[in-house]
Amino acid sequence: MRAHIDPLVAVGRLARSTTFGKFVVYERDGTWTFAGGAAAEIVLDHNGFRTRWHDRESLRPFPEDPARAFAEILSEAPVDDWSLYGWTAFEFAYAQAGLPELLAPGVLLHAIVPQVEIGVRADGAVLRGDDRRLLQVLADTVAEASEDVSASPVSLAVEESGGEEYRTAVASVVADIRAKRLTKAIVSRVVPVAFDIDLVATYLAGRRGNTPARSFLLNLDGLRAAGFSPETVAEVSAGGRVVSRPLAGTRALHAQDRVRSERLRADLVSDPKEVFEHAVSVRLACEEMESVCRAGTVGVEEFMRVQERGSVQHLASAAVGRLADDRGPWDVFAALFPAVTASGIPKAAAYRAIRAHETGPRGLYGGAVFTADAQGALDSALVLRTVFQQHGRTWLQAGAGIVADSTPDREFEETCEKMRSVARYLVPAAPGTPPDADADAAAASAATRHTVTS
Repeated sequence: MRAHIDPLVAVGRLARSTTFGKFVVYERDGTWTFAGGAAAEIVLDHNGFRTRWHDRESLRPFPEDPARAFAEILSEAPVDDWSLYGWTAFEFAYAQAGLPELLAPGVLLHAIVPQVEIGVRADGAVLRGDDRRLLQVLADTVAEASEDVSASPVSLAVEESGGEEYRTAVASVVADIRAKRLTKAIVSRVVPVAFDIDLVATYLAGRRGNTPARSFLLNLDGLRAAGFSPETVAEVSAGGRVVSRPLAGTRALHAQDRVRSERLRADLVSDPKEVFEHAVSVRLACEEMESVCRAGTVGVEEFMRVQERGSVQHLASAAVGRLADDRGPWDVFAALFPAVTASGIPKAAAYRAIRAHETGPRGLYGGAVFTADAQGALDSALVLRTVFQQHGRTWLQAGAGIVADSTPDREFEETCEKMRSVARYLVPAAPGTPPDADADAAAASAATRHTVTS
């Protein structure tokens, strides 16, 4: 399909269709990919892996090394040219670290091999699948994409919820850090959304107002989310290039007041607390990459560049390396997950601080939304700046990096600054809007893949 297309509107239209009860939208480098339906599915929870390839299902007990077990499952795929989309919960890290006492019941990983895969750019779309009639219907959907201009976002006052409790948590973590129990921890807080939202319209509005590294929109078995990720956890190319892009250090960004933003930028790059927080995060990312990359190939390609992300600006760096010959993409993911910028240093101590000071399991927050393929490529977005829906609840969540020089007031304000990247773009649902279907409306085999153009 060759035509001028608004890819954001196109994937929004696909997400609104009733064709697929399960889907993942993933934006990367100017391409929005809609992965619809589940020709195959892999789920890890506290009981173990459940895998379905076509009509064949299997169960595996909970593994000692979940990332390696996941890679083994993928290596046994009955199709050669698969693509994979899914998410991992933050608590996947507890299982990977051998800390079962921190786990609670729930899904840790959910991935699908889609029935159809539609990559949309401004200059056209490529559709893959084995049902040509369905692909033609979807091609028409993309070609006819038009935005509902009546959707009007409202802004949520994120500073009005949980301030006292969060400041108390920050003070407690600072005391632990000064007692040398850990170096850094990212403790988050939840802000409930008390009204029903139109998640697709919120994704469209939020993406227009943000400049993310990656964005995503997903609906998998009752978990729905729209996010504007500021950084990647791990990027692995099919050729073996490994990249991690930690962001740490934050100030507000005021689009209508560049003078104020520049003043805050100057404060950011000269603040010893922010510089220290960033530097130790980059150092740990490099150390983690060295465990899975060829000796001597890990280095810092960019260091402490200021990166604008929606309502905030961050210190940003890029650590790069070459994948070791005896390692694969999921070894890289296991080494780098969860992102140091969503957990802390050392990670095991940070996990305990997070469990002690947060009100419940994080789930998708602080985890990753990812895409991977049979050629060895992997791309994973850190789940921050996201609105979540599950079990009748809608909420936002954000944290701040706490170090020895942190102050409760500043860290609370940082969580507000980050949440405003999403809180300003919540679109209320129209009255009487029915709930989204949780089951696939169509099922098909992914054994054969075709590229269709029209």
